[in-house]
Amino acid sequence: MEALHHVRDATFAEDASTVHTRTAPRSMATLRNLTIGLLKILGADNIAKTTRAIRDQPERALPLLGITNELDPYGT
Repeated sequence: MEALHHVRDATFAEDASTVHTRTAPRSMATLRNLTIGLLKILGADNIAKTTRAIRDQPERALPLLGITNELDPYGT
């Protein structure tokens, strides 16, 4: 568990977060865990390097989520 916190803090600066209201901190931790898990499933060796690459080219994230900008030939 401590290793996951280290990744969240080193990559997403979790300890410096200003989100402190109600359930927001837990929600943000959940989103960070989801992101880390997804990247690991997809084979990312270095989470920080991968998130920087996606930050610099955000269009790279959409295919990872199964979202494309291809037109549907059937209009649906």
